[in-house]
Amino acid sequence: MATTPRGGLWMVVLGLILAIGGAFWASSVQTGGGVSVRDIRFAGTGGNTMSALLYVPPGASTTAKAPGILAVHGYINSRETQDAFAIEFARRGYVVLALDQTGHGYSDGPAFSNGFGGPDGLKYLRSLPMVDTANIGLEGHSMGGWTVLAAAAAMPDAYKAIVLEGSSTGAPYAKEGSPTWPRNLGLVYSRYDEFSKLMWGVDRAADIGTSAKLKAVFGTSETIVPRKLYGSIADGTARVLARPAVTHPGDHISPEAVARAIDWFGVTLKGAKPIPSSDQAWIGKEIGTGLGLVGFVMVVLGTFDLLLALPAFASLRAEPVAGSVRRDAKWRTTFLQTAFVPMLTFFPCFIAVFLLVPPNPVLPQTVTTQVALWLLVGAAISYWTGRSARTGTQSPWGRSIVLALLSVAAGYALLALVDRLFVTDFRLWVVAVKLPSPRQLAIAAIYVVPITIGVLAMMRTLTGRLTVRGDGYTAQYGWAKVAMVLGIFLLLAVDYSVFFATGQLPTAFDPLTTVIAIQFVVLLPVIAVIGIFTWRRTGSHRPGAVLVGLLVTLYTVAGTATQGW
Repeated sequence: MATTPRGGLWMVVLGLILAIGGAFWASSVQTGGGVSVRDIRFAGTGGNTMSALLYVPPGASTTAKAPGILAVHGYINSRETQDAFAIEFARRGYVVLALDQTGHGYSDGPAFSNGFGGPDGLKYLRSLPMVDTANIGLEGHSMGGWTVLAAAAAMPDAYKAIVLEGSSTGAPYAKEGSPTWPRNLGLVYSRYDEFSKLMWGVDRAADIGTSAKLKAVFGTSETIVPRKLYGSIADGTARVLARPAVTHPGDHISPEAVARAIDWFGVTLKGAKPIPSSDQAWIGKEIGTGLGLVGFVMVVLGTFDLLLALPAFASLRAEPVAGSVRRDAKWRTTFLQTAFVPMLTFFPCFIAVFLLVPPNPVLPQTVTTQVALWLLVGAAISYWTGRSARTGTQSPWGRSIVLALLSVAAGYALLALVDRLFVTDFRLWVVAVKLPSPRQLAIAAIYVVPITIGVLAMMRTLTGRLTVRGDGYTAQYGWAKVAMVLGIFLLLAVDYSVFFATGQLPTAFDPLTTVIAIQFVVLLPVIAVIGIFTWRRTGSHRPGAVLVGLLVTLYTVAGTATQGW
């Protein structure tokens, strides 16, 4: 299929409209009612640079101080992950500091250090001249809960109330809770939280009301009743439990989880606007940044198409030749291998890295190391089983790499523009494309080669063994997407069907890896689209593989935690 400048141009134009329009929409939501949102840096413990988004409601000043809330994301997330909470708090008149934990986002690390950054965040929030220091709230999801608990332990008189979302007091990372600590605790713990055993010592999140650990914190020997007030707000011993019908990562996009946090701060802090907790606008930002994510991919692919029309890359243009004559037994075997090998190797690879490869300066990010190993194992299996497969046109490596670099650079230039103009990025729930920091770019240089090697084998199979002669573009894209995502999708579908039916997660032996797998239901079909798109224009798997290798590396490195500092 010959490439045409017009097709690439239209993709870029539409991508720009989606990305910039979506960012404008997202920005209008997060700044609704006159709220200002700023990307800030401040000095933390030991000179570490800490990063946060600061939401300041209109009217907050040194003479009209507003209540403040420190809001913190969970493990391998970043400050934007808490945007639903931050937006709704700010709409109600709170000054909100949405913090990047240490070793996450743009905060210096390593991860887990200095109380996850919580004490530094609370200290900075209290230093702001427009904040009423007598009315400070703390809110954190998962490990972000441990972050704000670390702040509460370090500065026990510096806050008035706390909301833990899918989190807990006590081991392994927080001070043990009691009927008097932390102060005025609101616990939002979802009915299908994957981490109930780790957090509260019960096998099913549905049984959290019977948790001995939680009863000790609530100061009762009876089963805890959701939405019932225990203790006294005036004395700082109040406790309440809320149970939204979502999962652990579902807290981020749960109107009920957001509402329960709003309600708790509404009765424990003073100075907020009396906007009903059911009145929520944050979903508009989620839609806007989701459109931006689509626009980002379109700009990358449109740029690829435009560049191929230039004389400098003319040698890469070629007609694609399908790898299979028909869908015979050999094709079906390859399809099943492509679909199910990634599923079967996912947990073993992730667990092996966790147990055997501690983070270090050479491999500083556990999750990125896990992804790299998973891809390399898949590559080894793919190469061994497909040594005799037809590989088609072999594009020159030099031009393929330059073409991929320029295409990815166009997408990230767009992201930089959106970040500068609107203080947003491209994201939908747990899938987020973020600008990498200089340190993260250096880390990406460590991982890009092994990740790209893994992707090369994946693309070689996708284009050289699964494409069928006579198929149109609908069948080519369709079969590729199904082959890439089927195994992971079925794994999670069965896993969560059992979970929702029984309350028992079959993969509860490693709930973190289970949660990480969710994003691949989105990422793998996108990778398939990129692979087929680039192959249809070059006849080769190489340019698309390099492009995907770059994108996966940057996506993973910028979106996870850095432990090896």
